[in-house]
Amino acid sequence: MSDDDFPEFSPEFSPEVSPGSAPAGPPAPASRLVLLTTSHRVAPGMLTWPAWQALRGADRVVTRLPDHPQLPYLKEAGVEVEHGLPPAAELVAACAGGRTVVVLAADDGEPELTRELAALAASGRACGMPELELLPGSYDLPGARLLDLVQVMDRIRAECPWASVCTSADLAKYGVEETYELLEAIEAGDRAGLREELGDVLLQVVFHARIAEDDPQEPFSIDDVAGTLIEKLIRRHPHVFGDERAETPEDVRRLWLRVKAQEKERTSVTDGVPLSQPGLALAAKLAGRARRAGLDVPLPSSGKEGGEEGGETGFGERLLALAAEAEAAGVDPETALRTAAREYRDAIRAAEG
Repeated sequence: MSDDDFPEFSPEFSPEVSPGSAPAGPPAPASRLVLLTTSHRVAPGMLTWPAWQALRGADRVVTRLPDHPQLPYLKEAGVEVEHGLPPAAELVAACAGGRTVVVLAADDGEPELTRELAALAASGRACGMPELELLPGSYDLPGARLLDLVQVMDRIRAECPWASVCTSADLAKYGVEETYELLEAIEAGDRAGLREELGDVLLQVVFHARIAEDDPQEPFSIDDVAGTLIEKLIRRHPHVFGDERAETPEDVRRLWLRVKAQEKERTSVTDGVPLSQPGLALAAKLAGRARRAGLDVPLPSSGKEGGEEGGETGFGERLLALAAEAEAAGVDPETALRTAAREYRDAIRAAEG
């Protein structure tokens, strides 16, 4: 490029600089008021890098809570924190001149301070409002509310007169009831009910685990329950966590059954089938185990038609045969019977008027 490529310097292009004035410098730093929030579900001191940057670079750090869980870790990091939360107007004034003030918020997020700042900004009385920033210092991970559930259950177990003496045997009937209520919500397509009933079933798990912690001989906790489940899921999904291949749901089922059989070291296909489950489900489960194992076991048959002539045995054999037939056809006999019973109930109601 030559000199001709640049315009000739002339007063038209010269900046207006008054005699004796200094040339303009870099812009002044912005004033900042940072509300730093943290999650009590994340271990104290586990803060994001932007949070640590804000804390280390702040001119003042204040908190309303003298026992805020982050305080020991901030002290160890050399961050001085003032106890006591000044009014909003005072915090705004403290930010003047490009200063940064960080408010270490309580779990509630300091809603009163937020309202005061909003009112102050809307009133126009505060000159030079600082930049207001909400900075999450730690985030909840998926499943974080389960930690709250464990804490709530701990308190109930400690303070509730009924829950504090409850045993797993006392809870057994509720587990059955809640499972059926969950099943009913699923079959009815009730999404709100499904959410609630899943919570009720989860309560049974957490409650039983909390009771187990108090066992003097073989205590275990909810973490032990979760750990055992995680190990089982990893073992039984070698196509996800290992080198096995499974292209179809049926492949997955065969893998699951194979690994499960190896784990349990069972000598019979009937091992592990709970006899306390509903009769139709039990019959279908046994028939399915025999069918998948390729065992030719004839179903018991009764030549009687039921009633007084057939008696309990005759009816039982006929129901067993029906359950086995449904299972072989891919039909859950329990679900089929409930559906038919629900329709029969509706017909009864219609006949009543």
